Amino acid sequence: MVISSGETNVLVVEDEMVLRMRAVDIVEDAGFTAVEATNADQAISVLEARSDISLLFSDIQMPGSIDGLKLAHAVHERWPDIKIILVSGQINPSAEEKPENSRFFGKPIDSKQMIAELQDMIGTGALEVVSGQAASFANPTSGTHSAVEETLTAENGSLRLLLEQAGIDAELLLAQAGIDAKEREAADKLQQLVLGELHHRIKNTLATVSAIASQSLRTATSIQHAQQAIEGRLLALGRAHDLLMQVSWAGAELGMTLRKAIEPFDTKTAGRFVLSGPELDIASAAVIALAMTINELCTNATKFGALSDPAGRVRIEWTVDGPSQRLSLKWIETGGPHVYSPIRRSFGTRMMESLGQQLSGSVQLAYPPSGFTYSLEAPVASMNK
Repeated sequence: MVISSGETNVLVVEDEMVLRMRAVDIVEDAGFTAVEATNADQAISVLEARSDISLLFSDIQMPGSIDGLKLAHAVHERWPDIKIILVSGQINPSAEEKPENSRFFGKPIDSKQMIAELQDMIGTGALEVVSGQAASFANPTSGTHSAVEETLTAENGSLRLLLEQAGIDAELLLAQAGIDAKEREAADKLQQLVLGELHHRIKNTLATVSAIASQSLRTATSIQHAQQAIEGRLLALGRAHDLLMQVSWAGAELGMTLRKAIEPFDTKTAGRFVLSGPELDIASAAVIALAMTINELCTNATKFGALSDPAGRVRIEWTVDGPSQRLSLKWIETGGPHVYSPIRRSFGTRMMESLGQQLSGSVQLAYPPSGFTYSLEAPVASMNK
């Protein structure tokens, strides 16, 4: 639980849902209040509407009219008193490319280092983490959490060495094939492009895995609970990646994304789910965000909702309004136990709510006694970014 005795606000700009949630937690663990935006346009709107932002914490790669680096320069020119931290899993900007007095960090983010940097730049913060039942898991400096991050850092180093070795092996194969200088030069460029993209995806995936582990540990009441939560979320992420691999990361169809997400929670004989809606192609970012959200909905339904009762059913339906080009998606549970509103916002609840912001839309959670319902309203255009 977090209490406040005064606020210092940090604007967090990150288009990937899980990574944005992780960044928000780091900001709060440092003692500050996070204000969220998913792209540079939203960030500028926030800054124009309020004058209490002390620091910009922004990813460099993001959709929209400008990227994080251009956003940082715009913020430095218009609001020179705002401190700036930039992060990226691919780009490492030079001192000349960054705004004056800004700082850069690569992904995955070391939470302890980032907390220290935030406090060094804008003070110690006024928020205090109050210990409770899960203090050892919520504390970002706990041994369990540190061990997870150390393992991820080591794996990242190993992957970097593998990528370097892949480059050397590719050069040897080209030479052995007798490819001439011009062809080899073209092949080298293609190889560097492919390796660069692969490295970017690996770094982003590692950052997401680190964020999932950190988020899961924060709210876990036991090691077993943490292990189950992390495993379930990583499996959901893996299934989304499998789906995207089939289409070379070009995106996927909405219905197929939903069916893949519910697959582990349904059997061919049970028929616990009913899906209905038109075909709609969505981009890779929306595929991952939806897959992770549906996994949380299924997990909660299995523990507390319709899927915890043999008679329970889940209906997932979506429509697209032609004139407004807005998507309406609903998750409706029936036949389960009596429903009560939760007493606290869990990681899963935050993820469900965050999806609306990710897609420039809105999310509604309702807890009628007959069954939990989840509703997402978003522009179709935001599903294709």
